[in-house]
Amino acid sequence: MNENSLFAILLRSQWWVSGLVALGVIGVLRFLMPTPYAIAAALPFIGISAYVLSKRLRAPSGRRIAATLERLRAMPWSEFSAAVAAAYARQGYEVRRVDGGPADLALVRDGYTTLVACKRWKATRTGVEPLREFHAAASRREADERIYVAAGEVSDKARTFAAEHRVRLIEQGELARLLLKVR
Repeated sequence: MNENSLFAILLRSQWWVSGLVALGVIGVLRFLMPTPYAIAAALPFIGISAYVLSKRLRAPSGRRIAATLERLRAMPWSEFSAAVAAAYARQGYEVRRVDGGPADLALVRDGYTTLVACKRWKATRTGVEPLREFHAAASRREADERIYVAAGEVSDKARTFAAEHRVRLIEQGELARLLLKVR
């Protein structure tokens, strides 16, 4: 799905936005056709609204995310890397350890390789240099995708570098959600 399509935008919006669009569609179309047909035309928007609302209700609370992040920062490296590996294995990846260099894990699925760097997850602030090293290592290994894990703050320069070089940043909230399911 194109990321700028109406449905993609509504999937990223609050649930009530799709609900308002559905009501608008029904309101306009009921003057042009019978009400049951107008409701049928609005069903995709009603479905998106229900999906986004259910996703929101299942999402962990801010307090739970904060507690999970504190627990993650207290973990030793071996336990943290095992939790990250288990989280990706649960998503269907074949997880391999990478020895040496800035990459820690190689995730393989459907012939695609994703390198994950998570050694510096405890750093309070991540600058651009660790991302440069990781990107260079991933390029040498010809990885299809790159993921950098950071529980702390990421500098603006590092964000810009990551966006330019297709390095996906997994930060605090997303990291907590990824690892909440792993015990």
